[in-house]
Amino acid sequence: MYNDDRRSLFPAAAIHPKVLPMLNKRIVTRFFALLLIGTTKFSVAAPVTLDQLVAQVQQAAQAQLKRHAELANWVEPQFTVDVVRNTRPIGACSQAPRVEAQDVRQPGRMRFVAICPDQGGWRYEFVTRAKISARVAVAATDLPAGKTLSADDVSLERNDISNIPDSFSDLTAVQEMATRRTIRAGDVFRPNMLVAPTLVKRGDAVRIVAKRDQIEVSMAGEALDPGSRGATIRVKNASGVTIRARVTEQGQVEPAD
Repeated sequence: MYNDDRRSLFPAAAIHPKVLPMLNKRIVTRFFALLLIGTTKFSVAAPVTLDQLVAQVQQAAQAQLKRHAELANWVEPQFTVDVVRNTRPIGACSQAPRVEAQDVRQPGRMRFVAICPDQGGWRYEFVTRAKISARVAVAATDLPAGKTLSADDVSLERNDISNIPDSFSDLTAVQEMATRRTIRAGDVFRPNMLVAPTLVKRGDAVRIVAKRDQIEVSMAGEALDPGSRGATIRVKNASGVTIRARVTEQGQVEPAD
């Protein structure tokens, strides 16, 4: 014969009245212990694989390249990223590792560091190499040194610019510039290959134009210095007074003061 639910596991005759409180206490204690085991979380260091870190670094590098492409106004950029794998063994980490940029000045070769956020956690450095292509300004034909560029001299073509971060994406940026040296057809234009053309030479007769609101006044003068567009040179006006003037176009300047 069995009694109520509390004693259902034990025959009534086998349970002494003084034993029941002790039995109930033991059952309750074990019940709460099971609850604690089911709800308590332990921070256990988990293994981190090299493939995981490489994937994170690659993602960070691609994001950096996208930002660089936007800032440089690359036209139709395309790129692939390879991560140089670190051969050092990777320790465990109880938190998700994070990746930070160390040196991203050269998009073709950037440096990143993977960090375990644990106290005293590890740091691993990675190098990425990117292959980048975009449509950039190139020479449409062979160009001699000193040639002032026109629209017919330049074109926009896709090229590998992995090691040419200072290429031009806007054709108008190179038009009216002069070549420093001979440039072959298909060469990608870079700033060190071009120079602003000299619009005024020393001794040239120039026109000094002063504008204010809707009023324009001009007078003749003589250039005492050579200058390209935007350069400030000395000019002697018709009255024999030397002034500082800014070159605006071929044979024309405006007062700089």
